[in-house]
Amino acid sequence: MSAPNRENDVLYELKAEVEMELTQAVASHPEEEMALPITDWLFDPTDVEREEIGERGLLDAVEVLEDGPQPGPRAET
Repeated sequence: MSAPNRENDVLYELKAEVEMELTQAVASHPEEEMALPITDWLFDPTDVEREEIGERGLLDAVEVLEDGPQPGPRAET
């Protein structure tokens, strides 16, 4: 992770928050929860997997924004 500057403080903080949440999702081991009877689940493992996928997408988006605009033609809207 690059050091923050005034222009990307928000992105830096967002990236740190998403990385922390992603670490927590991975550490929850949803695959172990699925081995238990459904009545013993503390959370729905599928929800954790969905959350992890969303957080990885958000992390990718933040990294693209941190890299800044890429040179080349822009699509017309």
